Amino acid sequence: MSDPSVRPAEASGTFSIGGDLPVHRLGYGAMQLTGKGVWGEPADRDEAIRVLRRAVELGVTLIDTADAYGPHVNETLIAEALHPYADDLLIATKGANTRPGPDQWVPDGRPEYLRQCVEGSLQRLKLERIDLYQLHRVDPNVPLAEQVGALAELRDQGKIRYVGLSEVTVEQLVEAQQYVPIMSVQNLFNLAERGSEAVLEHCEREGIAFIPWFPLATGQLAQPGGILAEAAARHEATPAQLALAWLLHRSPVILPIPGTSKVAHLEDNVAAAAISLTDDEVAQLSALG
Repeated sequence: MSDPSVRPAEASGTFSIGGDLPVHRLGYGAMQLTGKGVWGEPADRDEAIRVLRRAVELGVTLIDTADAYGPHVNETLIAEALHPYADDLLIATKGANTRPGPDQWVPDGRPEYLRQCVEGSLQRLKLERIDLYQLHRVDPNVPLAEQVGALAELRDQGKIRYVGLSEVTVEQLVEAQQYVPIMSVQNLFNLAERGSEAVLEHCEREGIAFIPWFPLATGQLAQPGGILAEAAARHEATPAQLALAWLLHRSPVILPIPGTSKVAHLEDNVAAAAISLTDDEVAQLSALG
């Protein structure tokens, strides 16, 4: 048995994406390893490399990225830092979100563009197959059947192992499941923002991984003297760490992917995996939303 103090992410438990692709539930989101506006090179490239390597040392086995981060910078950086990849490391990426400039995001779900996205990610990540490929955003100008159908074809060609979606409704998820098995959903969800509860519940019923982005947000809930702040003090933790611990306790299908560009912050985030909340604490925090 490994030492949890050396690989603390292991304390978050394991979820098997697709039933046969196990990852530790507390992962790492790499978006912040780019320049301002998720554009261009990181401010400190050496530190970015250290963050990625340290994440793996801490037991993280799920790293989430996208071709839009940079664009392309993020995937290239991951390959530089971590290739050849450890056997248990899953690099999940996304496509179909174009980047005209900093802080600008324009969905493009045309099948020909999706095929181009996948080929580019394979090249930049130095992979022969992407184990989890996610539709970054549904393009409202292209039928969902065509967008998901293109990913189904790429899966059949062996370029994708599993297909995921991002920022979808229950209705979109159900429709997509008609064309290809959906193994993950990545929606905004955190202690302060619970708009995707219905999607999470659907994922629980179907055994689909639910990957909440922006998981550290606490909003006004972290005010001194509040329930979150008091719970954090009891555990000698920060409100952000409690927010991550709550997500891990909220559902066994939740895979939080907190992001950061600093090693010290990464270590703080991963330490949240070891925080054990009581049922009462989970209920109290859940009632805040």
